[in-house]
Amino acid sequence: MELLRLEKVFKIYKEGDVEAVALRGANLTVEAGSSVSIVGRSGAGKSTLLHLIGGLMVPSAGKILIDGQDIGRLNEAERSEFRRQNVGIVYQDNNLIPFLTALENVELPLRLGGKSQVRPRAKELLEVLGLGNRLNHKGAFLSGGERQRVAIAVALANNPRLLLADELTGELDSHTAEGVMKSLTEFCSDLGNTLIVVTHNPSVAKKTQRQVRLHDGLFVDDQENAMEVHYA
Repeated sequence: MELLRLEKVFKIYKEGDVEAVALRGANLTVEAGSSVSIVGRSGAGKSTLLHLIGGLMVPSAGKILIDGQDIGRLNEAERSEFRRQNVGIVYQDNNLIPFLTALENVELPLRLGGKSQVRPRAKELLEVLGLGNRLNHKGAFLSGGERQRVAIAVALANNPRLLLADELTGELDSHTAEGVMKSLTEFCSDLGNTLIVVTHNPSVAKKTQRQVRLHDGLFVDDQENAMEVHYA
């Protein structure tokens, strides 16, 4: 079953009279419960695409449909609520609150979401991700890989249907990066979350079920885009 569909998505940035086109008619479909990596060189539009899918910005043209709902038509408050209920995002810099412990960081989105059984859920997530002995450690006392696992737990706390990861292994050594990606893909597979990973690292991309390449604002590996790429 299809969870995400992009239809002719454009994103144009304007500064004065200057326009920069980040995406220029991108099409993509992602099945529910699948894992997809989006690869491409710096400036190809990968992070812009992730922000659009996550509802952090709206497209200049085209549709972004999540479970049939065009999130580009929602206002800012509606997108924020949609994101809270349906989307988790993991960033490269992990965005943890430094003065909170690993456990407290994961508890926070659960409390904000009005969930019950907050501590057991947060503890379970961290234990599954191999951090059962680091629950009460603050970020300064965690390794880079451990911080990323905490960030994954934070993003998964409210069990989002769609999890987005933006270069989450970019600052990690290859061994740690492989461990983080293994934890992430296995966890999402077990829970049925749909995973989209933006990365420039081919070895990270291979950990997902499907890989697509973004080039100059278009998915060049998708057959539906082949004609557009030819004439671009």
